[in-house]
Amino acid sequence: MKIIERFEIPYYQYLNESSQLVDALPAFAKDVQLLQEMHRLMVLTRIFDQKLIALQRTGQLGTYPATRGQEAVFVGIGHAMDKQDIFVPYYRDIGALIQRGVPLTDILRFWGGDERGNCFASNTQNFPYSIPIASQLVYAAGAAAALKYQGKKQAVLCTCGDGATSQGDFYETINVAGIWRLPLVIVICNNRWAISVSREQQTAAKTLAQKAIAGGIAGEQVDGNDIIAVRERIQVALQKARDHQEASVLEMICYRHCDHTTADDASRYEQKEEREKEWLKEPIARLRRYLETIGSWTPSGEEALIAQCTQQVEQAVAEYVQYTDSPPTAMLDSLYDKLPKLYEDQRTLLEHLCHK
Repeated sequence: MKIIERFEIPYYQYLNESSQLVDALPAFAKDVQLLQEMHRLMVLTRIFDQKLIALQRTGQLGTYPATRGQEAVFVGIGHAMDKQDIFVPYYRDIGALIQRGVPLTDILRFWGGDERGNCFASNTQNFPYSIPIASQLVYAAGAAAALKYQGKKQAVLCTCGDGATSQGDFYETINVAGIWRLPLVIVICNNRWAISVSREQQTAAKTLAQKAIAGGIAGEQVDGNDIIAVRERIQVALQKARDHQEASVLEMICYRHCDHTTADDASRYEQKEEREKEWLKEPIARLRRYLETIGSWTPSGEEALIAQCTQQVEQAVAEYVQYTDSPPTAMLDSLYDKLPKLYEDQRTLLEHLCHK
């Protein structure tokens, strides 16, 4: 017997749950203003997230998937990406989208049932939300193949949850990414739950990152509560994709401190003490404590930031509630370049009914 190959999955962390450095800081993290900006974005994301839940509970929004406790993953993604990179989100990506030109009002409109909020016209490099689990991964592979074919020095970054890694779309994507050497970065937000199915019940694999090995691409784990590690490793993976046409899978270890969506009740299956234990690792307090330790943040500064972010969110909500609904005819307006006669008749009928 001989060993054909050996594999390792590295784990990256700079700032531990006690807000202590466990490794030398990457160059960007020595810029205190940059760390403060990432802290601001995480606070804004959490406040906006809380408001979205409140709006859903009062009937002003549809079913919504919260992102509480996972802010570092998505803020780190948005902060590391270049504007020309292509972003293919799933549905917890507020922290990234608001850095890629998507107004808060568009996010509100989408979750309020208005597809105009899913156009992301402010940045055509953003794909729309993808609700079907793992389907967006295949789209991302196609976009990466197009970039390579066109000889463009850009990368595609796609997000998914841990549950998506059990879907065939995930395996097909990593397979083609390895065969075709695609400039693709897949970020797994491993928040330990695929709705009510725990990480342990999903797969016998010790890590989700090791699934990349089967596709012949690199896989690694990152502390998803450490925004410094998140940003650094995504930046490295994106640069590798742009410069060398190499795909990567990054598994972000975090925890879902919320129901799967507002249609879920996690208390039916989640052990209460587990969330309390994991909350000690949450990303906003972790970075804030570090900034306080180095003398770059104060409690009064935190209060002012919360007030500022709250005002920004309330302004967006005020604009959102003023939007008028799309007319029923809108469902036909983007189907074809020239609407067939059959649909013209239906559209005329809808228009007539609207004016009754």
